[in-house]
Amino acid sequence: MLITVMQQAVILLAMGWALTLNMRKARHHPHLQVFTTGFWFGLAALVCMLQPFHVAPGVLLDARNGVLFVAGLFGGPVSAGMAALIAGLFRYGIGGDGAFTGTVNIVLSVLLGLGFRYGVNRQWLKVNIFHLLPVTLLLHTSTLAVIASLLNVQDRLTLLAYLWPFLAVMVPLTVILALILQDAALRQQEQDRLKSSESRLRAITSALPDLMFVIDEDGRYLEAMASNASLLYPVNDSVIGRRVHDLFEPVQANRFVAFIRQTLNSQKTQRLEYELNTHDGMRIFESQAQVMDRGEGSKPAVVILTRDITQRLQNETELRIAATAFEGFEGMMITDADQKILRVNRAFTDITGFSSDDVIGKTPSILSSGQHSRDFYQHMWQSINEHNHWQGEIINKRKSGQVYPQWLSVSAVRDKHQHITHYVASITDITQQKKDAERINHLAFYDEVTGLPNRRFLHERLQHYLSGERQESAGLIFIDLDNFKAINDLWGLPVGDELLRQAARRLSRPLRQQDMVARLGGDEFVVLLSGLPTEQAAAATELEAAGLRLLALLEQAYTHDGHQLKCSASLGVVLLNDSSATADELVQQAELAMYDAKSGGRGKLRFFDPKMQEAVAQRLLLQQDISRGLDHGEFIAYFQPQFDYQGHITGAEALARWQHPEQGLLAPGAFIEVAEQAGLMNRIDREVLHHACSYMAAWAELSAATSFTLSVNISAARLYQPEFIDDVLAIFRQTGVDPARIKLEITESMLLNDMPMAIGRMQILKQHGVRFAIDDFGTGYSSLLYLQQLPLDQLKIDQSFVRALPDNNSLNIIKAIIALAHSLKLEVIAEGVETEAQRQLLYQHGCEHYQGYLLARAKPADQLEARLQQQLCSRVS
Repeated sequence: MLITVMQQAVILLAMGWALTLNMRKARHHPHLQVFTTGFWFGLAALVCMLQPFHVAPGVLLDARNGVLFVAGLFGGPVSAGMAALIAGLFRYGIGGDGAFTGTVNIVLSVLLGLGFRYGVNRQWLKVNIFHLLPVTLLLHTSTLAVIASLLNVQDRLTLLAYLWPFLAVMVPLTVILALILQDAALRQQEQDRLKSSESRLRAITSALPDLMFVIDEDGRYLEAMASNASLLYPVNDSVIGRRVHDLFEPVQANRFVAFIRQTLNSQKTQRLEYELNTHDGMRIFESQAQVMDRGEGSKPAVVILTRDITQRLQNETELRIAATAFEGFEGMMITDADQKILRVNRAFTDITGFSSDDVIGKTPSILSSGQHSRDFYQHMWQSINEHNHWQGEIINKRKSGQVYPQWLSVSAVRDKHQHITHYVASITDITQQKKDAERINHLAFYDEVTGLPNRRFLHERLQHYLSGERQESAGLIFIDLDNFKAINDLWGLPVGDELLRQAARRLSRPLRQQDMVARLGGDEFVVLLSGLPTEQAAAATELEAAGLRLLALLEQAYTHDGHQLKCSASLGVVLLNDSSATADELVQQAELAMYDAKSGGRGKLRFFDPKMQEAVAQRLLLQQDISRGLDHGEFIAYFQPQFDYQGHITGAEALARWQHPEQGLLAPGAFIEVAEQAGLMNRIDREVLHHACSYMAAWAELSAATSFTLSVNISAARLYQPEFIDDVLAIFRQTGVDPARIKLEITESMLLNDMPMAIGRMQILKQHGVRFAIDDFGTGYSSLLYLQQLPLDQLKIDQSFVRALPDNNSLNIIKAIIALAHSLKLEVIAEGVETEAQRQLLYQHGCEHYQGYLLARAKPADQLEARLQQQLCSRVS
């Protein structure tokens, strides 16, 4: 029996190998595999039955039950049924007493195998030794039990003697056969998954616009894959086994091998960028290498992905160029098709004042000044949509509200379907260009010394008058200054030019808007008066009266460096009633009349205007009185306190007052205009500064004035005086005042005279501790340039804006000034605060210092000192 069992075992194992071979070969034909598997299982059972152990006549004992069990487990119902059919037919063919029981065992084995398969599919059982062993033991025990039912007592005893050897061999063999087939199935599944993964990887790799190589540490190609085999060089089996040096130039090959070894040494992903001369010309490539695990016994290798980045680098270069161009000197704005702003550059912000956060998501209408009609914009957008472009001059508005001229160019961007996707606009601030054009025009039509219209302008104006329909009369007054040559020779050309400018200002002052005064050259001027009565006598009377007024102005003394210069004039007058005369002839007639007046006595007029003479006399008397008052120390300083929001005095402004011996205390409005024209403001400013510094030096000792500062106004004439700095510092030394307690107030208009000189002088005084404030801010030039350059400490909101509150326009200007001051870290103070409502509005928008009649009027020094002491007492209590 032992030999028979061993034969069965050998057969069983051999058939197991055949079955695994069948599984591997027939896996590509699943429908055929069902039948081949059933056939091989049936054949295995048949072979086992050919080598049986005869327990009794017609009763066979073999390993077919283990084979059929495994057939049910691995083959499934069809394969197991086919194997059972083959085994059953063969068993009936053998015949004997045990044919029926043998068939029962065949069916029982198949059903038990199918049941185990069902349990595995439901995950109740697993194909392992722990689950197989009890089932196969049950299988073979049941087989023996069925056979025993056919035997007599004597044969059963014989069967019992071989029970354990049979079970000891058949149970393990059945388990081993099942495990062999399970292992084969698992290996086949892994191979299928591996091939599927490899196919997927190759599909992915083929879809990528990259080359993929596996190269060992010596630079030898192990694998190569690419979507385009001719992208770099032939990527196929021809490169497998070749080295990098076979394909690259030596220098490039050495660099590539170094790149591979660097990747292997670092065990990290490395990148390399290089150029290669390909069939498409010189191209730029980027390679990325990663270490590849190849197992023991193989040379280290890396996986390299190589991509042609030539186009990408070109695109990046173009983007950088575009970005540089976008951030050029012209303002740029990009919108979508709905005109929503997507992006602006820094130049846009510099020009308009709007940051990107201010405008992104909004439409360009935020820049509209409101000075163009709807038809203008309709025409502009019609041109853009039809011709993809529009350019022209437009008036737009800055964030500050300032209106300015702008050259605008708008282009439409279309996609491949010719649909507009974006708009690109470039803007240029042409304010300076307009000023330059005006300057060129001014040079062509205006006199450089006086700023008056020149001979050419006068000629065109006369031509226009003469060529039109005249419903009113007009006249010319030709003026020649007497003794001008003598003044020019004695004092020099600069003094002569200044006298001409003063004369021009005097001639321009009484004229109406429709009138004009021009300088022909030298000391000759012509005044064109229009709008005269049509009746000749009335027109002549009005023209002569105007001439008398002008002559009276010109007879006033001119002041230079404390000297009074006399320069009268002679006038010639002509009515423009001769339609046959040309413009040149009319001017020549007026000039002849002037010479006639000069020959009759210089400065003589046929008619005299007593009222004008009286006004001139009063002005001259006031000038003399101001000079006398300065000599006698009648100009003093009054002080208007400045407060914070809590009502505490933080400083004061020194204001000029004239303590006139006859008229009493006079405010600046009574004398400042005449003093400026007479050049006396320099002396008045010095007197006020000296008084203010003297009081400030005394107040510095008071505990109530520890943080007190004093503001003093400085006129333009004084700021640009050559001795200004030395004089101010001398006053500081004389009075002993701390310069840090003095704040000099300058107006915006005076900065336009000579900005560099003003900056230089202010910086020198700043080094000594003097503080500076801009007075009447917002009423003048309001240049951000000087705010950036000047050493300022305070902005003073002009009282004209404060008094207009709560007017929205004034409030918006004040808010802008406050925001600007805070952004520049400047203190801001409002003057002219007269109501509590004004103060509350100012405080709500960030202004915490005030000056005005609501809080206090200008006071003498002793009253201000008493107020300071009172404030100190109230704080202590």
